[in-house]
Amino acid sequence: MKNLIIASVLTIAAFSFAACNNTNKSASAGSGTDSAKTTDAAQAGSPAKPTEAVKGLVSSYLQLKNSLAKDNSNDAATAGKALAEGFGKFDKSALSATQKKSFEDIADDAHEMSEHIGESAGKLPHQREHFDMLSKDMYDLVKLFGAGQPLFVDHCPMYNDKKGAIWLSETKEIKNPYMGSGMSTCGNIKEELK
Repeated sequence: MKNLIIASVLTIAAFSFAACNNTNKSASAGSGTDSAKTTDAAQAGSPAKPTEAVKGLVSSYLQLKNSLAKDNSNDAATAGKALAEGFGKFDKSALSATQKKSFEDIADDAHEMSEHIGESAGKLPHQREHFDMLSKDMYDLVKLFGAGQPLFVDHCPMYNDKKGAIWLSETKEIKNPYMGSGMSTCGNIKEELK
């Protein structure tokens, strides 16, 4: 009897693995679609995959990070507004109840930080304070849903009276958004997210 139960469990596991494998192949095959197709699908009533929706948030975040690294407060404000808008329009219909709760916990704070950055053009130090908190939220979001691209978790040991801060980057090259042009290469890679 024990052998029969084990054989049944193994058979079910094999079928589940095969089904997951086919789902992943279908998802990867569709990953090359452009945002217009994703938008059309969302408007047609089919919910977007969470990772697809997170890609847009990550894109705005990376624009914000790059603007701060270049000491460009106005571009940072524009990217902050775009990120806040992205959080506001995020389609949660494809999320499970647990994912939805986790997303809302992250998004409430991240939306507020993005708005503050967007409203603070000309105030780089203030934008960077909010970027510090936003980066923690974005890290949690990417860990939960993925980013649809490899990212690096970088760390600046000097920021905030040497308390340090993290940020996400699309490149291995350090471009510090907290120190800007004053210490643009200060920092190191702490983690790679795939």
